[in-house]
Amino acid sequence: MPEKAFLVAVAVPAQRDQWSAEDSIAELGQLAATAGADVVGQIIQKLPAPTRAYYLGRGKLEELLSLRESTGYDVVIFDDELSPMQQRNLEDFLEVKIIDRVALILDIFAQRAHTREGQLQVELAQHQYLFPRLAGQWQHLERLGAGIGTRGPGESQLETDRRLIRRKIHRLEEQLERVKKHRLLYRQKRRRSGVPIVALVGYTNTGKSTLFNTLTRAEVFVENKLFATLDPTTRRLALPDKRIVLITDTVGFIRKLPPTIVNAFHATLEELSEASVLVHVVDIALHNAAEQNQVVEGILAELGLQDKPRITALNKIDLLLDVSRTWTEEAAMTYLADKEAPPAENTALVSATRGWGLKRLLELVSQILAKTKTETTPPKNNAL
Repeated sequence: MPEKAFLVAVAVPAQRDQWSAEDSIAELGQLAATAGADVVGQIIQKLPAPTRAYYLGRGKLEELLSLRESTGYDVVIFDDELSPMQQRNLEDFLEVKIIDRVALILDIFAQRAHTREGQLQVELAQHQYLFPRLAGQWQHLERLGAGIGTRGPGESQLETDRRLIRRKIHRLEEQLERVKKHRLLYRQKRRRSGVPIVALVGYTNTGKSTLFNTLTRAEVFVENKLFATLDPTTRRLALPDKRIVLITDTVGFIRKLPPTIVNAFHATLEELSEASVLVHVVDIALHNAAEQNQVVEGILAELGLQDKPRITALNKIDLLLDVSRTWTEEAAMTYLADKEAPPAENTALVSATRGWGLKRLLELVSQILAKTKTETTPPKNNAL
């Protein structure tokens, strides 16, 4: 039986300049659905900033409590990371499970991580998220005062838990450091082979995996949900000029991506630094495609990749067309070029599901690789 989730967001003035609170909470609903919850309602409150004690103002908090009977929610999901104090106060007041955006993303990542490395990365991020939230675990005992039922774990148990989590984090970091060294050796081997790497990057659910499958005839898992693909996949690909490259499908980015995730996945994200070309896949059919683009550019800048050679693939162009007509690729491209203006330099209009625009996309990859004078020597075998 899926959990019934109620969504909560605060619209602050700075947020209104870019992402609207409505877009943000809509994305939160997609995340909740990906995690397996049924969304039964939502509240957005306009405030200068979330309140320190409860995130919401007192009036909205009372309204949220009153909605429980009519909606039957059993979990409330907040669109920002909650402080440990906010989470404790909300749990006490609403008497239901409280989840914030970070915990929700971590839960989805835990579901989607299939490789040992991915599982280690998610587990590390979860422990780093949990550690500062341990303080409230035993406070219910302290509130009761002395007497029956108050002897027991208390602060000593809290300290024990902290030590256990510190040890666990240390072990996970050691294991991931070994993975990092293994990846470094692997990258050095690939570098010696001279085969260029093309990495697909972009916001989650923009169609990167569909494009990857169409280009390589691979069978990477594809689903119309956020973070359908978590573990990176690499395949060989022949370009129009017969050059051989390795193309990699990577985890999608998202707004308010938790720092714990970025840190834990650093070894994987370092793969992007080895790419000769980044193909930024954009869902051009979305009304907030520009905002998603800014998020991706911001994360790439944080990773020091803002100057990496880049191609923009404006995906899902078929969704911009009149569905009452039957379109060929040539007719669609001519129509969109007239309507939307010809694509800019290093930009390709594509439909990954229909296989449109792939020739121009691959030609752009060839042109950039030729400009960078990347030498390519085919590997001796098919092993990646």
